[in-house]
Amino acid sequence: MVFLTRTCYKLKEIKLPRKYLRSKFIDSVRLHVKGGTGGTGLPKYGGLGGQGGCVYCQGKEDANLRTIMSQYRARTICGGHGEDSRKAQIVGKPGEDIKLEVPLGVTVYGENGTVLGSIDKEDETLIVARGGPGGNKNNNFLGHFGQNHHIRLDLKLIADIGLVGFPNAGKSSLLKAISRAKPRIANYPFTTIKPNKAIIQYSDLRQISIADLPGLIEGAHENIGLGHKFLKHVERTKLLLFIADIQGFQLSPKYPKRSCIETVVLLNKELELYDPELLDKPAVLAINKLDVDGADETFNRIKDSLTHLGGIINTLPEEIRPERIINFEDVIGISALKGSNIEDLKQLLRRRLDEYAEENDPDIVKPSESLLRNKKLTQERGPQVT
Repeated sequence: MVFLTRTCYKLKEIKLPRKYLRSKFIDSVRLHVKGGTGGTGLPKYGGLGGQGGCVYCQGKEDANLRTIMSQYRARTICGGHGEDSRKAQIVGKPGEDIKLEVPLGVTVYGENGTVLGSIDKEDETLIVARGGPGGNKNNNFLGHFGQNHHIRLDLKLIADIGLVGFPNAGKSSLLKAISRAKPRIANYPFTTIKPNKAIIQYSDLRQISIADLPGLIEGAHENIGLGHKFLKHVERTKLLLFIADIQGFQLSPKYPKRSCIETVVLLNKELELYDPELLDKPAVLAINKLDVDGADETFNRIKDSLTHLGGIINTLPEEIRPERIINFEDVIGISALKGSNIEDLKQLLRRRLDEYAEENDPDIVKPSESLLRNKKLTQERGPQVT
């Protein structure tokens, strides 16, 4: 009875995280992996011990890190031990391999932060802990231990489009307007605290994936406000969709009020300082909240400046100027709340992704050209009269 009472008091002391923090999305997991020990050889007959089993990761589209974390929490993932050599079986059987199914887009890091490899394709495998060799004449017939270390599985979302913007710019509202996703929406910053992934569906059954990332703040490149945890998901997207509030943004009274143009330039600088290669991706700029009073006039006045940032960069404060200026393919005004220009934005994104695919895959053949090729191949061939 005393034991049960103490247990109940201990359970009361354990505080569960708030409901909005109990998200199903997990993008980083730390695991302890250990390769199996090789079997002992048999010197008298030259018997070979079995190889220790390996631990490896395999990419699966429907896998997730939450399943791995719940299954292997506080446990060592160990490969099977190799079988010892004996008179009845001179060559020992190898140990059983352990397979971890991981989602596509996972990068595996070692204990010292070195990259062991990444998995981006279905059924792609990566060995994270090798089994020890079995006993043989080179090691005096003594089986060796397998690799034993900690690894970190770091997920970077693979999506066609990545949403980039400051808090409360309307990214989640836009995601809800162009897809069937139901993200958390409210009129205050940092409504989104975990990345969301949704699918844009078109009438001809074309599908485009889009990732909604939590809002960035000034200093995100220095990991302020979990900057690195959010920015890493932008790395594997094909196209960047910048979202800016026509009214500008101010995180709190401690921060200066930034205009719409200044927020766009600041986003440019944060991406440049985190990884300059991100500026080479095709980008589209959407100015949101055109449903407020006077927004249309403001947008028409600054649209040309947003299209050619290089012409006005010297008029902005020096601390927010980037060294490289991103080139926006298009600048469009929208209202995610009212649904204004949402269909135009969907078609624009589709067109830009198609252009990106044509530039990066020279083997793509237009349907008309493919039809002509097939007709020539299927034409009846016979003697020709000249």
